[in-house]
Amino acid sequence: MLKKILLGLAVLVVVLLIVIATRPDTYRVERSTVIQAPVEQVFAVVNGFERWGEFSPWDKLDPDMKVERSGPATGVGAVHSWTGNDQVGKGRMTITESVANERVAIKLEFLEPWTSTADTAFTLAPEGGGTKVTWSMSGDNDFMGKAFSLFMDMDAMIGADYEKGLAAMKQLVEAEAKGAGAQAPSATTAK
Repeated sequence: MLKKILLGLAVLVVVLLIVIATRPDTYRVERSTVIQAPVEQVFAVVNGFERWGEFSPWDKLDPDMKVERSGPATGVGAVHSWTGNDQVGKGRMTITESVANERVAIKLEFLEPWTSTADTAFTLAPEGGGTKVTWSMSGDNDFMGKAFSLFMDMDAMIGADYEKGLAAMKQLVEAEAKGAGAQAPSATTAK
């Protein structure tokens, strides 16, 4: 009887390992929104980390998180490092590509509670008098990532955070665009 139970458990473990091994090798999460503001104004917000906390959904999870910035303030080489509670962990983001008013690519490195690297990007395109912003993340699934994907839907989990972040960015930039638009006529009138 014990032999049958052990054999049954061994078969279950082998089946589980096979299922995990057949999971996708890569993942991609992407969300978009249209912000009613010029592409230059949106680019100014995403081309550095000074304003990251104003729209990042993760910054709100740990108000005591320690943040350090290094390198240039904007563009390639700008670095944002953080250390926080269990919900945000420890990591670093580095801008690796900056194409004015089109794209900002970021290398995202999680250091604690687990190590992982992903490529994230903000892609911008004029649309309907505003700017379409697409926030994406892609990476490789190692064995643990594949196992994790059996129980958690990465697209739903990260996608929900991206939706919150994009909604906050939209509110922030549109309010600033509206404020700048309200000031522009008075400046013209004063001439």
